[in-house]
Amino acid sequence: MPTTAEFVVNKEKYQVKVTREFAAPREKVWRVMNDPKLIPEWWGPARYETRVDKMDVRPGGKWRFVHTGADGEFAFNGEYKEVEPPERVVMTFEFEPMAGHVNTQTMTLTELEGGRTRMDVLVQFENLPDLEGMVGSGMKEGNLESYDRLDKVLERA
Repeated sequence: MPTTAEFVVNKEKYQVKVTREFAAPREKVWRVMNDPKLIPEWWGPARYETRVDKMDVRPGGKWRFVHTGADGEFAFNGEYKEVEPPERVVMTFEFEPMAGHVNTQTMTLTELEGGRTRMDVLVQFENLPDLEGMVGSGMKEGNLESYDRLDKVLERA
């Protein structure tokens, strides 16, 4: 079964909404998305090697992933604000080369019929320039590629 994907930008509310369906049960999607050993296999564009420096999936826990590629090395980090397995996580997201521009991401996983899962992500930015900067940097393409890669990990995990 093919996946579905939606990426909607709301400039008035400084938000991006991402919706995606996966052909896997919610428990499995949660497990794969929160396993530091599997993150390098799907997180970010394939042209980068991803390293998990830290991933403490609990309220107050920190995360940091590092991309290495032809254009150098750069990192992303944040803090887990809420964690409700296997349904919901709220976390901050910061691209370290643009420190200080932090957004908050709320991901909800909903079990669907037939062993499928719908993922809804709401990314809340502080202001319009931050939203436009992130969207302009390739956020949509990066998300779509990451979730395509996640589909492949889910098939074999």
